[in-house]
Amino acid sequence: MFLHNIKIILCKVSEPGNAGAVCRVMKNMGLSELRLAAPQPLDTEKIFTRAVHARDIWENARIYDSLAEAAADCSVLVGTTRRRGHHRKSVSMTPRALAAWLAERPGPAGIIFGNERTGLEDSELELCNIASHIPVLDTQPSLNLSHAVQIYAYELFLALERQNPVKGEWQPMNQAEISALVGSITDTLANIGFYKYPGREEQGNFLRDVISRAGLTEREGRYLRDIIAKAARLDSMRHS
Repeated sequence: MFLHNIKIILCKVSEPGNAGAVCRVMKNMGLSELRLAAPQPLDTEKIFTRAVHARDIWENARIYDSLAEAAADCSVLVGTTRRRGHHRKSVSMTPRALAAWLAERPGPAGIIFGNERTGLEDSELELCNIASHIPVLDTQPSLNLSHAVQIYAYELFLALERQNPVKGEWQPMNQAEISALVGSITDTLANIGFYKYPGREEQGNFLRDVISRAGLTEREGRYLRDIIAKAARLDSMRHS
């Protein structure tokens, strides 16, 4: 993966000063693509005041109505969060471990940061394929948004800045393609009575995260889909 494959996604950002500081941090560390999902109204002048020489990052930022739309073309989504719980991701990496992991796979990847006050909500983190946390003291666990982005941007810069393109590099499916694949697989399973009890949604989320982290190509995804479909046809023939 290369630095240009990294998409910094701010979900429901509300402070223009933070948004401007994030632009400056990104430019410092060679990151260029900023996306905003459902941002609150932001004062552009305050953003430019904090962005300093990184106005172009803000001017080229893409704004989306939802996190799902902002992340649809990414092959893997990383939700940054310090919270744990039953409805939170069970797998979490530190920024350094995450950067090393991303260095070994192609992109694009979305690094998602939640609202300054509430962080990522359960439903937002559920859209992500893996969680990441910054180890801090329990006595002061909360970090400023731009400070958190700085830590990730620094580790990504160290891990990815010297990566060189490789001819014929594999291209993983993006989130939209993965969702279509998971839908096809779970539809097939439903048709043979696999979901006699609740659990389809949970299994769909599981499949989406595993497929994303594995970095399956579109061709590999089709092959997996065809295996499930063939198994379903054989099961149907056996019971006919």
